[in-house]
Amino acid sequence: MVQLIAQGDAEKALEMLAEHYRVNAPRLKVGLPKGKTHNSLGCYSPKTRIITVLNSDTLKQPFIILHEFYHHLRTNVFQQHKGTEKGADQFAKDYIEAYRLLSGLLEK
Repeated sequence: MVQLIAQGDAEKALEMLAEHYRVNAPRLKVGLPKGKTHNSLGCYSPKTRIITVLNSDTLKQPFIILHEFYHHLRTNVFQQHKGTEKGADQFAKDYIEAYRLLSGLLEK
């Protein structure tokens, strides 16, 4: 997933994640909704089931995409969205760390 996102195929990564977790894939859109500060690089809307990112460069940032997917996952599986920032951060970090470990093993 991390490699797909970094290579610019976030939509495919989201489809694969959704299939793995047995949820519908969220849509992906460039351009934050009105009212979101520019301090935010991404956000998830449970109402529309859309992950929005600040710009096209953000589409290649695994941490942001995975973080927002966690919000989608939590909303769809547990019907809860608020209070999940630490969980979303950890979800993204876990995927990135697993990718780093696997990449290191493959290089040897």
